[in-house]
Amino acid sequence: MEALRNTVLITSTAQENQSSYRPEIDGIRALAVTAVIINHFNKDLLPSGYLGVDIFFVISGFVITSSLAGRPSGNLRDFLVGFYARRIKRLVPALILFVLVTSFFICLFNPSPVVSLNTGIAALFGFANLHLLRDSTDYFAAATELNTFTHTWSLGVEEQFYFLFPLLVWLTGFGRLTTKGPRNLFWVMVTLSLASLISFVYLYQTNQPAAYFLMPTRLWELGAGCLLFLSLKHSDRFSRALENIPPLIVTGAVIVILFMTFQFAVQATVAVVVLTVVLLTCLRSGTAGYDLFTHPQVVYVGQVSYSLYLWHWGVLSLSRWTIGIHWWSVPFQIALMLLLSLISYRYVELPLRRADWSTVPWQSIGYGLGAIVSTAIVLIGLTRPFKKYLFLGDYPYRHLITRSRNTDSNGGTRTHAQNSRDKTPYTGAACHLDFKGLDFEGWSAFPLPVNDCRIANGKQTFFFVGNSHTDHFRTMHYLLASRQDVSVDGITTSNCTFPAQQTNRDCGDVQIRQELRVLKDMKRGDVIVIANRYAIAINNKLNAPSKTWIEEVNTAEDLLRFARKVKERGGSVVLIAPTPEFPVSLEECIPDWYRPEFTSLANCRQSRSELKRSREDAHKIISQISPEIVIYDPSNVLCDKGECSILDQYKKPLYVDRHHLTDYANTEYIYKDFVAFLHDHSLFVYVTQAAGKRVEGDLRE
Repeated sequence: MEALRNTVLITSTAQENQSSYRPEIDGIRALAVTAVIINHFNKDLLPSGYLGVDIFFVISGFVITSSLAGRPSGNLRDFLVGFYARRIKRLVPALILFVLVTSFFICLFNPSPVVSLNTGIAALFGFANLHLLRDSTDYFAAATELNTFTHTWSLGVEEQFYFLFPLLVWLTGFGRLTTKGPRNLFWVMVTLSLASLISFVYLYQTNQPAAYFLMPTRLWELGAGCLLFLSLKHSDRFSRALENIPPLIVTGAVIVILFMTFQFAVQATVAVVVLTVVLLTCLRSGTAGYDLFTHPQVVYVGQVSYSLYLWHWGVLSLSRWTIGIHWWSVPFQIALMLLLSLISYRYVELPLRRADWSTVPWQSIGYGLGAIVSTAIVLIGLTRPFKKYLFLGDYPYRHLITRSRNTDSNGGTRTHAQNSRDKTPYTGAACHLDFKGLDFEGWSAFPLPVNDCRIANGKQTFFFVGNSHTDHFRTMHYLLASRQDVSVDGITTSNCTFPAQQTNRDCGDVQIRQELRVLKDMKRGDVIVIANRYAIAINNKLNAPSKTWIEEVNTAEDLLRFARKVKERGGSVVLIAPTPEFPVSLEECIPDWYRPEFTSLANCRQSRSELKRSREDAHKIISQISPEIVIYDPSNVLCDKGECSILDQYKKPLYVDRHHLTDYANTEYIYKDFVAFLHDHSLFVYVTQAAGKRVEGDLRE
């Protein structure tokens, strides 16, 4: 009798849409998308508003299970083809429209739109989350707000879930309407969801991006919706108890969770998923909560929530590239989001979802894939041959946004041929290792052709070691060698601090080899210059550093241990103090005709006192090792009158991003100051008369 009742309830798609449609679910979608939008406008207003995406995941699990229930198919092929045809008609048209339009506009205002466009291409194929994870993206960092397609990571999670879930539905018998199908699916999803939840909690402590972006660590949220649907089909004492909870109390609890700070992210995520399950259960006709969530305007926002989710981020991201986000701009930006969403929903999403693309379902899939590939080809064209014709900016110093690691005496870029004629084989092109993908097994020596990373111009050698915060001084390295008659040796590794840290086994391996190499090659009078990027959080505008960064901060003991070995060999050690670091990228700070100077002024400048407070751990280490290790502080020359800025007083760029210096900063500021520092501390051993005169002259040639 129970099986017959279930079959009658859901016998066909048309009947299901008419009889089982729950308008209150669209009301919950409205709450979720509103929370996300508020958070993306300003994280301080609703710190955990991003959890609206987690609410969407629970709803998706519930609705997808409902849509697959009672859909008899003759075989697995028909079952899968029908499912994917419906998914493509539901998701692809609005996504293609959004990606095409937004890609065109980002090319108008971003001189280097490749990051956004590549993310857009990944989003079309359902892999935006994996693409962002591969690039080690921090979803909560300010820089992600400039990527117009960052938010499509959630579509990737859902679409990857769609590859797995229909197979489980069929293989468990639920999709074949077998008697034990619901029970089999229930226990399979219980097992997978528990494993997913455990992996999410564990990975969030050790690898936050992976926990955030991967489908396996998000499956438990979609699984919660699936399990709820299966439970409600077989009502028991537990579900009946949940039905009696007042919906407004649960709604209030959800809103409280949305105001929780980021430090409780894991607890807040679990809580909001549980509360969403409860809310879906207890919303019933006759309650005040039901009346609220089924209000026509609220329901309509939920119905357009997919288009609204797509367009809201595009509007905000493009605004950050142009006029910025201010109290006076918010009404216009909200109006634009709503207008674009309504157009997308009414003229693209809704009609194409309802239309018969073909009488044969697999042809509908083919049309969708063809449209996706065609759109991707357009975006590839925008990344290469056509982008230069679209960009509208006229910032006069854009050519200075370089970190070529080779400059001539006038600060211009040197070619390899020029370098070769000057008998300085050092090009820097292969002297900075990308930590990702390095194979550390089997190395009997340092992996690089060391001679290519040296300039042998003098008897005294300066070894530059560390991570990318040594590498971004490479222009200064070259100028030092070419103007001061000293030799330079510079090999660095991204994300790996020097000296070696035991907390990171791979980094420890490569930096131990680096340390052994330097100690073996150095001679009396040589100087080893160390620079690393340290954990930082500026005025809470940058997120707290991950556990990995905290563990990799060099301790005083590590530095002193290495310095003593150097001194035993007659050398000296210089530690470069942390360079200023900002919560936004250079591109957000460049004044242009479409971006008034006030756009992100507060984020583009920081006082030295604020920066020092944000680096208390690093400065504590510095205080412990000084004066045994000599400290060079680039802030002395990069910060004017106690204030550090991404641009100098001439509006020229000092940074290529948030924390890496330009060639211009090296040539015009760092080099002269560093040479003076070396003289003040008597670190030059073989300085000639001619070299001394060059130091005393005007270095801004």
